[in-house]
Amino acid sequence: MRCPYCGDEANRVIDSRLGRDAEEVRRRRECAECGRRFTTRERVDAVIPRIIKQDARREEFKRDKLQAGIERACEKRSVSADAIEKLVDRIERRLQETGEKEVSSGYVGERAMEELTALDPIAAVRFASVFRNFQSAEDYSDFFASLEAPKSEDPSGS
Repeated sequence: MRCPYCGDEANRVIDSRLGRDAEEVRRRRECAECGRRFTTRERVDAVIPRIIKQDARREEFKRDKLQAGIERACEKRSVSADAIEKLVDRIERRLQETGEKEVSSGYVGERAMEELTALDPIAAVRFASVFRNFQSAEDYSDFFASLEAPKSEDPSGS
């Protein structure tokens, strides 16, 4: 690991801790050359599938792009940055767990709406209006009806 201050590669680890959700390791290091301390974060490089867009283009999964869309949906709502971060972590983990090399953007969007619905239904509506390209009030009422449907169903099947 190269020191961000002097560029020397000789340093020692002073402290190691697990980061958020035990998905990363936070290491406190001290440079042997200049004596300054710095923090590094290590995360396992997981294989995340490529995204197939609606126009059939393929692109790399961009976590920050997903997070930005979710943050826009949650603007002026009482949703913490930490809750958004964890939500994006769960979606990213689900993508990894598919084992697929490619998934559709629709799959990612549907997972985001599921997660947002549980977190903040209004944010879910905002996200859905862009993701599903709502054109009329009927689109919104259909979405709200879909939110209400599972609550009115009898889980026992009677």
